[in-house]
Amino acid sequence: MALFNRKITTGAFNSEPVRAASGGASQIGEFFSYSVGTMEELALSIPTINRARDLLASSIACLDLQSYTLQWTGERYEEIYVPGESWMTRPDPTVTRNFIISQTVSDLFMYGRAMWAVTSRYANGFPATFQWLPQSNISTPGQNGPQWFGNPSEIQFNGMPLNAENVITFLSPTQGIIFMGRRVINTALRLDQAAERFASNEIAAGYLQQTKDSEPMTADELGELAQGWSAARRTNSIGALNGFVNWVSFDQDPSKLQITEGRQHSALELSRLSNIPAWILGIGIPGMTYQNAQDSRRQLYEFGSRPLAHAIDERLSMNDVLPNGRHVKFDVESYLGELAIDIPVEPIVQTPQGANQ
Repeated sequence: MALFNRKITTGAFNSEPVRAASGGASQIGEFFSYSVGTMEELALSIPTINRARDLLASSIACLDLQSYTLQWTGERYEEIYVPGESWMTRPDPTVTRNFIISQTVSDLFMYGRAMWAVTSRYANGFPATFQWLPQSNISTPGQNGPQWFGNPSEIQFNGMPLNAENVITFLSPTQGIIFMGRRVINTALRLDQAAERFASNEIAAGYLQQTKDSEPMTADELGELAQGWSAARRTNSIGALNGFVNWVSFDQDPSKLQITEGRQHSALELSRLSNIPAWILGIGIPGMTYQNAQDSRRQLYEFGSRPLAHAIDERLSMNDVLPNGRHVKFDVESYLGELAIDIPVEPIVQTPQGANQ
């Protein structure tokens, strides 16, 4: 049994700051220079993508980090939990762990990679504290993307060089959605803009038509007539026309004007892009059976959160962050096991409109 009682020591806790050896390091923490990428901002204005990002970030950022080593038992490797480093509780002393992890997940989801700057190190040389660097401010001249082939050797922050040895790069197993999903995102934006234009129209769509007995009007006169009619309807719902002009309303289904069906299909495409089941994102699908809360957590983790969580904990287990043989992982078991006692839930089945109830 002595084999399993071996004392495992951790690194020294005294630390020293990392001196700024390049111009980009002076920009770290200067939040006035931080920005959100244009494509990221547009993507997050779409409710489906915003909800997907929030679910992924919140499901991972709420998890604790555990430190362990691997011990061979003769049949398999067993995880032996050991005391963790101080940064596993709060990687950045100025913000909560929830914040820095959620921003890291967001960058992995959006851009396919995320970065932390090492702001101090232990006496043994391993990182002690970090700070998240927004990807919209990062450029890597040696890798222009959208596919990242490894850790960059040349990094610029706000156009100024950073020492790559003081930057931890997290690489997602999938490409960022703002690159591989540009077409479907642009389509969703156009559909939302079309629906917004219809919603902002305060009067019914239609046109004014002169009667046969009226004197023909010029194009300018017709334009002034239409503008006057529209302006009057915005302030007064009751209109008046003489006997030489008729109002003709477009006879169309309002749901078609709001492009309801097209926007529903667009939401399904965005759920596929996000790798999250549509019903978890609140997208109703005819015939879909809703599962209990524990199953929804498991599906969210399996399909969406797990690849990003592994991208983070496996990177933090590499030898430039922890000594050889030390590992770190998210405490997923407690997250999935909180609802270990299933409460019987009657399944709710959505049926297509018009089907027999």
